[in-house]
Amino acid sequence: MTLEFETVPCLSDNYAYLVHDPDTGATAVVDVPEAQPILDALERRGWTLTDVLLTHHHWDHVDGLAALLEQAPALVTGAAADAHRLPPLDIEVREGDVVKIGNEAGTVIDVSGHTVGHIAFHFPASKLAFTADSLMALGCGRVFEGTMPQMWESLSKLAALPEDTVICSGHEYTMANAKFALSIDPDNPRLISRSKAVEEARSKGEPTVPSVLREELETNPFLRAGDPGLQAAIGMEGAEPADVFAEIRTRKDRF
Repeated sequence: MTLEFETVPCLSDNYAYLVHDPDTGATAVVDVPEAQPILDALERRGWTLTDVLLTHHHWDHVDGLAALLEQAPALVTGAAADAHRLPPLDIEVREGDVVKIGNEAGTVIDVSGHTVGHIAFHFPASKLAFTADSLMALGCGRVFEGTMPQMWESLSKLAALPEDTVICSGHEYTMANAKFALSIDPDNPRLISRSKAVEEARSKGEPTVPSVLREELETNPFLRAGDPGLQAAIGMEGAEPADVFAEIRTRKDRF
């Protein structure tokens, strides 16, 4: 049986994810922006927390952890490279390491760029990838600590996952990302259609994440830096994809 999961809105625009193995009862939460929404979801589901998976050290992904652990003790896993600025870890992991939620194994992917030491978790059997602030719905995280080539390498790793992978990202930024995407890729019919669907969902107060990787590959400009059509649209025909990505990310920073 595959993992069950629930998207948990936190703070003003963050998401945590509860992930549950029905065979063993093991339950993990990916990132802890605040404790109460997660505790409420655990109670509603009747799940008992066993694990916490942290993607990176930013406050809006870890600030609720101490309060959560007071009421729901669990093992905390995070990046060894980020251990000096994450909350105390029980398990330190690096790229390629295996993490388990009950019987299902996932792989750690180094997706540095937004921060150095940012990791993602991929559970292939359940077709889930928890990408936080690396790959996002119609976007990617701002490059705060890493370099543009490093961020492009990280996104390229995620783009290489199976196309039916569900991308569980960390924020409700999709409306703003769609507006930017349309500004540089206005003739993409799939993007136009997706943008309308995003607008409709948000008008009803519905979340626009998670998304499916196939949809990101078709519409997310940050994954399409090697696409000749997009390169032409921004005047960079034939350029290296890493350079095109850097230009797109710089434009988004100014948008």
